[in-house]
Amino acid sequence: MNRIALLLIVIAVCGTTSYAQTSAPKAHLNHTAIYVQDLAASTFFYQTVLGLDTITNPFHDGKHTWLRTGPGTALHIIQGAPARKEYYKNQHTCFSVASVDAFIVLLKKYNLPWEDRDGKKQALTTRVDGVKQLWVQDPDGYWVEVNDARE
Repeated sequence: MNRIALLLIVIAVCGTTSYAQTSAPKAHLNHTAIYVQDLAASTFFYQTVLGLDTITNPFHDGKHTWLRTGPGTALHIIQGAPARKEYYKNQHTCFSVASVDAFIVLLKKYNLPWEDRDGKKQALTTRVDGVKQLWVQDPDGYWVEVNDARE
């Protein structure tokens, strides 16, 4: 009976939130990294096609490019992959742009193919909320979704 009373007191004092949830800091995304064959080709894709800005890279070894992906987040491109791999489209990184139609003009300029969610070439998907989206692969085959979501 004393154990039950003690448990009720602990619940009353601490509420329904566990100690671990209230005392441990929440994790946040710092960066993602991709392992690539050709650093120059991947850097070109992410800088020129997607418009990401370069950020300070502490290694200075010619094998890394660091790019800003958003406030407090980055993409690290690391050279050294022995071969291009095939990746599932559901494992992708998504970037939002002001206009998917304007982004398609850029894809055409660089002769880069894209597809919709279901794999139809040179097509777009429009979600039920009206957001337009497409998928393109980077030089190493990583899937990148591009959409016009506002948030």
